[in-house]
Amino acid sequence: MPRPLSKIAPDWWDYTTLEPDLLQDAARLTERDLVELSRPGFQVKLYDTLEEFFLAEALEYIGAWKQATPDNPVGLCGPIGPTEQLPLVAQLVNALDLKLHNTHFWGMDEWYQNGRETPIDHPLSFERADRELCFDRIRAELIMPDANLHFPKADTSQYEASWEGVRCAVMQGGQGEIKHWAFNDPVRRTGAYADAPPTPAEFRTLGTRVVELHPLTLVQNARTSGAGNIPLVPTHALTVGPKQTWQAEQVSIWHPGHHDNPFGFRLTALMISKGIADSACPMSLLADHPNVVFHYYRGAIASCETEMH
Repeated sequence: MPRPLSKIAPDWWDYTTLEPDLLQDAARLTERDLVELSRPGFQVKLYDTLEEFFLAEALEYIGAWKQATPDNPVGLCGPIGPTEQLPLVAQLVNALDLKLHNTHFWGMDEWYQNGRETPIDHPLSFERADRELCFDRIRAELIMPDANLHFPKADTSQYEASWEGVRCAVMQGGQGEIKHWAFNDPVRRTGAYADAPPTPAEFRTLGTRVVELHPLTLVQNARTSGAGNIPLVPTHALTVGPKQTWQAEQVSIWHPGHHDNPFGFRLTALMISKGIADSACPMSLLADHPNVVFHYYRGAIASCETEMH
């Protein structure tokens, strides 16, 4: 039986093309059910306040970087979205006098326009946000060498090479409304993928690359970062790939409630817990990663009951 067309954008694959029973099961999950989805290789953690949530996210940077030595460089791959942890990271590094000389950082993604990555003076530049909110606030004698700060460029070869010979202790991420991490969006429903999306095995071979963004991703980023100004948001982006994601020892996904919704929080956790991987819902592919942690701000979990506004 053919899969249904997307209710969001019929020319694309996305989670609305999944089995209706799966979607209904996700919507019924309670907060307690979410916690009980934990299994070996997949852990669910809850935080009562946003303060402890973002502090815990910042402390992951510190925990990763403290492992680094001259003979064992260690890095972390981090998102823009959320960003509230970034100033806390700088504050902790400075307070702890933590020298970052043997550490690395990978930015997850960047916008792409006119055949190149968006320049750092673009108002939505992710590199600019990382530098202004975190790295520019770290004392000069502690900061990592600039060569150890890696941001995706239109020529992805240097970025991909930077993952070799350096241990990535943690890849952090948020979850977008299209159920992506970084900008690993589902693909258009065309060509070889007219009748079915890429298999999980196909999708996992993808490295850092330029992607066309699903329409819902454009709406989400306009809402969260551009006051709803959709024309401001580029239609393409550079993104770290599943290939690099599987090089990270742990994948740590943070759900503060800004970027996805109560239904999305439930759907991807259910699919990962039950080993249901489908590239129409890219986050579900983490079902096959050996060490994934979902972090939830308890106040964002809410419910999926109908409520008129």
